[in-house]
Amino acid sequence: MKKKSYGKKTGKLGTEKRPAVVNVQTKERLKEVASIFEKKGWKYTIGLEPDKPEDITDLEILLNPPKTVKAEKKVGRNEPCPCGSGHKYKKCCGK
Repeated sequence: MKKKSYGKKTGKLGTEKRPAVVNVQTKERLKEVASIFEKKGWKYTIGLEPDKPEDITDLEILLNPPKTVKAEKKVGRNEPCPCGSGHKYKKCCGK
């Protein structure tokens, strides 16, 4: 019998299990980016590649974490219409 795989769990970005990976073009930029990681206490790997474009996506994600989006509650078919008419939603704005 074969086990089902429900997806691979990944660790939080900037930790031992999942360090942030960045590529820079100059030694000065390498020092600058490394100091940011050190100040925040994040784990990281920096590649120095002068002939490739700079990639600091992981650092930007850590500095500006995405905000949680809350979904609005949907109006049920048989609930009063939010427009204030007094009718059920299905007979008013839900047509």
